[in-house]
Amino acid sequence: MQGCFEILHKDLAGRIGKLHTPHGTVETPALMPVVNPHIHLLDSQKLADLGAEMIITNSYIIHQDPMLREAALERGVHGLLNFGGPVMTDSGAFQLSVYGSVDIEPLEIFEFQQEIRSDISVPLDIPTSPDAPREQAERELAETERRLREAVDHRRDDLLLAGPVQGGIYPDLRESAARRLRNMSFDVYPIGAVVPLMESYRFRELVDVVVASKTGLGPGVPVHLFGAGHPMIFALAAALGCDLFDSAAYALYARDGRYLTPTGTYRLSELRYLPCSCDVCRKHTPESLSEDPKRVELLARHNLAVSFQEIRAVRQSIHDGHLWEHLERRCRSHPRMYQALRHLSRYAEYLERLDRVSKSTLFYLSNESARRPEVLRYRKRICRLELKGRVLVTDKRPENVECNKYDHILGFLPPFGPYPLGLEEMYPLNAELPGEMDENAVKEALDTLRSLIRENPGAEFHVEISYLEGCRDEVL
Repeated sequence: MQGCFEILHKDLAGRIGKLHTPHGTVETPALMPVVNPHIHLLDSQKLADLGAEMIITNSYIIHQDPMLREAALERGVHGLLNFGGPVMTDSGAFQLSVYGSVDIEPLEIFEFQQEIRSDISVPLDIPTSPDAPREQAERELAETERRLREAVDHRRDDLLLAGPVQGGIYPDLRESAARRLRNMSFDVYPIGAVVPLMESYRFRELVDVVVASKTGLGPGVPVHLFGAGHPMIFALAAALGCDLFDSAAYALYARDGRYLTPTGTYRLSELRYLPCSCDVCRKHTPESLSEDPKRVELLARHNLAVSFQEIRAVRQSIHDGHLWEHLERRCRSHPRMYQALRHLSRYAEYLERLDRVSKSTLFYLSNESARRPEVLRYRKRICRLELKGRVLVTDKRPENVECNKYDHILGFLPPFGPYPLGLEEMYPLNAELPGEMDENAVKEALDTLRSLIRENPGAEFHVEISYLEGCRDEVL
């Protein structure tokens, strides 16, 4: 189904989109609850009430159970799960990663997904461990791509086909694999084998893997980040350009007595208060929830409710052009998340190419805001300015400047740097800034000033900036 994805709004590499499937259209970013075909912890109506537009289940588990297999072949996977919206099916790759092998041929499980009319079928790829040596990653990638080509040859045109991107933690393998898959007829592109990175809080490497995969795929296709089910990761994943997430965490954590929030996980036994206003939390205390016979189901409902709440918050931040601000808040919830945010600055060029040009007011929330793509874009554009004669760059008020001595007068505002007077109310110079700027902001502004000076060798620059008092020559 070519043309199944529409992009409506963009911010950073994130986007709000529409994914068209045989069983309806889904707004992205979207979270798919994982439904165990053996244990329906929450029925389809409860899932829909909580916000599920689409779910994902495991076709391998269905296939290996004779009763489930016959029911799915007779009624389809939607009838089996009693869910009227889109259903995506995995192929057993998770079992393959855990047990080392599965008792089925790749083509057999793929054709089974087509027979039960899965909206999005996933071929049986090989998830490469993050700790695998490069030779193993290359070998498993080659086998995965062989299986994907086989699936393309046997696909049904009325159903969507997923092409998982593998390659371990090697960015060049991920990018080249994604580039090859992009030239084949897939509709959705999952980034696979990243659950171990998230489980071990290796978010910095996750950033590398996703950016490499997205670089190879290009900006126009829907991307699924396999296993990204914790709400604390949604903002980062969306900012990197991922559109679909799946969550088994809501149920697995509930069985283990764990309580999800957008900033981390708590043991229910350790909570004195429930910091949420969902239906479950409004009606319970930690003690009453722990003692309730339906504790697991109730905790799963909370975990899923808070996950969908975060998805909606991410969507709104994309719509408003404030995804970076939302990302900064979320990434300060854990040191490893903050490390990933700092690492993201290495990909400023990648984000700047995809980020929308105009937004609402920029909010400078921390020193990491100095590395936003808007700052890089501003530097590129201000350096197009052609200047001749005597140029003054100053952070003084205009009335305190001897204007007749200069051909051009530029203001100076960290983190952006020099700017033509009169543009201070224009985006992004109309940013909400703290009273005292941090070192990162000043450094970025001075780097832009140096770039502007280099681009105008014929101009005579005079610099009167309070940040440079006593150290002008050393800095410039």
